[in-house]
Formats: sequence, structure tokens, C-alpha cells
Amino acid sequence: MIEYLAVLFSLAYVVLAARQNIWCWLFAAISVALYVYICFTSKLFAETGLQVFYLCMAFYGYYNWNKPESKSNIIQWSLYKHFLIILLGGFFTFLMGFYLTIYSSAKMPIIDSFTTVFSIIATYMITKKILENWLYWIVIDIVSIYLYFSRDLQLTSLLFIIYTFIAIFGYFFWINKIKTNV
Repeated sequence: MIEYLAVLFSLAYVVLAARQNIWCWLFAAISVALYVYICFTSKLFAETGLQVFYLCMAFYGYYNWNKPESKSNIIQWSLYKHFLIILLGGFFTFLMGFYLTIYSSAKMPIIDSFTTVFSIIATYMITKKILENWLYWIVIDIVSIYLYFSRDLQLTSLLFIIYTFIAIFGYFFWINKIKTNV
């Protein structure tokens, strides 16, 4: 039952975020509180930490999106900046995966670390309304489908299939917003 509620609130969050609706952050806060419990009991420790981070970012996202200058301001980053972010993210994925492999009973530590590190990056990007966050989410969501399915969390795996399609929609919706605001 907890997983069902988490999925419903998560879907509402992503759909509202894709449409640039500030209320997405309330739904985010509720869903991540539920996912803290789910991930911890599934021994996905990096994902548990990620959910705590998401909770903090839900408050920050609401604060940032509520600023007058942030209402419709979608930003794009350079390819060079993304290259550096991917290199840095890969480095931290390796470090976290190595640590979890040696010092914990975590399942799938490298994949768990990848989704965690890059989700932190993509979440920060969405709070700042960076267009390319949706491209990061597409990759993260596809990897997460496998991660959650392998831990017998089929409903959450299905959620990430839906997230992938919403991320594609969000990317094109935000591109259209940029074109109409120019």
C-alpha cells in the first residue's frame, strides 16, 4: 500500500514539474517521505539517502520556483558544462559504488550509486529550471527501471517507465516554453 501511494504522489510530482506547476514540490515531499521507508527496507542505502536529499530539494525547489524572476525562466547549459558534470558524476559514482561494495550489504552498489549521484545532479538542475535536466532524467529513469525491477519492486519499476515518457514530454514542453518566451 505504501508503494502505491508513493507511486501516485511521484507521478503527480513529475507531471506537475513537466508542466512547470509549483505545486509539484508538495507532491514531491510526500512521495519522497514514503520512498525513504521503501528504499531503506529494500536495502538500497544510496537510494535512501537520495530520498532524504529529494525531501530537502522539494523545499528548495518550492522556494526557488516561487521567486518572481524564476516563474518562466528556463536556462540552458553549455556542452562543456555538461561534459564536466558527467565526468564529476562518474567519479562520484565510482567512489560511492566502491564504498558501498566494501562497507555495506547494498545490492547493486554501482548502479545504485549511478542513479543516486546523477539524480542529485538532475534534481538540482530542475530546481534551477535547467532545460537539460530532462535528458539526464531519461537516462536515470531507464537505469532505475532495471534497478527496481531487480529488487522485486515491480510497481516502482513501472513508475520509472512512466517517468521516462514524462521526462521526454517535459523536455519538449520546456523547449516549447523557451520558444514562446523568446
